[in-house]
Amino acid sequence: MSLVTRSLAVAALAALSVLAQQQPAPPKQPMGFFVTSVSLGNGGNLGGLAGADKHCQALATAVGAGNRTWHAYLSTSPQGAQPAVNARDRVGSGPWYNAKGARVAQNVGDLHGDTLDQARMGNTLTRATALTEKGEPVKGFGDTPNQHDILTGSKLDGTAYTDGEDHTCRNWTSDNEGVAQVGHHDRTGGPGTSWNSIHPSRGCSQASLVSTGGNGYLYCFAQ
Repeated sequence: MSLVTRSLAVAALAALSVLAQQQPAPPKQPMGFFVTSVSLGNGGNLGGLAGADKHCQALATAVGAGNRTWHAYLSTSPQGAQPAVNARDRVGSGPWYNAKGARVAQNVGDLHGDTLDQARMGNTLTRATALTEKGEPVKGFGDTPNQHDILTGSKLDGTAYTDGEDHTCRNWTSDNEGVAQVGHHDRTGGPGTSWNSIHPSRGCSQASLVSTGGNGYLYCFAQ
């Protein structure tokens, strides 16, 4: 390569570098998912689904994301004439991004791994991406205290239990009866690595949730 040709190549590369630097960065995607930074502090008594949704909406509003409708990722069991409610049916269609703009799942199927391919690709929920509405990490396995238990009341596929047992603290209205099925936001510790369904709590009081490894936190999704 001649000196002239080499100089022209270097100049072209420099021009391309400058052009690349001048290209605007892609816009940050709006937050559509977070782990609550604080709990309601009353164990499994969240005031039902309405109270849990209100909590999600209030936290989102506090950080400027209240222009969307927020729902807690919670299932409820059938009770009397009331049918079961599936958490997966409450979160909209996606995609969902965390407070830092990282995508955690494209759609409901990816979120729950409905097909083999979706299970392989799955969602990106880990300790690094399951952030609060403030964009902060949540204490997990190995931290003191460990707070990785997230209330869901759900099976692995995001549906409600229909076995007649209480997995939802009386459909999120009790702090002294039943248990709550939880997932691990950090996907670490316990008998598995599920983000939404890994074990029951020891009870529904705030103390029981804490002793299991949680603090009454919720997953919140925007529709």
